[in-house]
Amino acid sequence: MTPAPAPDRRYKGSTADERRARRREQFIMAAVEVYGERGYRQATVKSVCDAAGLTERYFYESFPNSEALLIASFRAVTDHLFEGVARAGAASDHADGYERVRAMLTAYYEGLKRSPAPARVFLVEISGVSAEMDRELQNSLRDLGVLIEQTLYPGKAAERPSDELLMMGIVGGIIHIALQWIGQGYVRPVSEVAATALRLCRVLEHEPRLRIA
Repeated sequence: MTPAPAPDRRYKGSTADERRARRREQFIMAAVEVYGERGYRQATVKSVCDAAGLTERYFYESFPNSEALLIASFRAVTDHLFEGVARAGAASDHADGYERVRAMLTAYYEGLKRSPAPARVFLVEISGVSAEMDRELQNSLRDLGVLIEQTLYPGKAAERPSDELLMMGIVGGIIHIALQWIGQGYVRPVSEVAATALRLCRVLEHEPRLRIA
């Protein structure tokens, strides 16, 4: 008869799995801070461990290498940013589609301005780190594009215009507007930057029958 697995012992009220999850979260938060200050390529595992207040032993318990931590921290930053974007769109549910997208773009650019160091790192420095990191970036662009599309054409799949290349081009434009704005030191007001990006989104008005396959 196979013996029952040993119970997960608690330490200070937490199980081993809970402690591992908490340490992993500490590393992610530390990475966002360190990458924002130094840049990913200038950061070391030790510098992230020091910022997290944990040892390298625990780092390798959570991540196989620095790139895996970069991907995890990128997901954490973009998830938080996109949650704010989605909330802004939902809060404007009485407006038309383009006004909701304006609210979403405003939330997006405000989020970048509030956290300039992580914004710079996760928009600029991640490109070209690896093929896997590039896929993560493309997936995040697609997610933003789908969110914009669903806001403009809620419940009307047949009218959704997203030729994939067109939508990715528009979202890429939104990102490049952000990069230019960041590079100029956030001089223009957020409202103007969001209005510029909204003009780009209006390209979709001219493609009413195209859809993502």
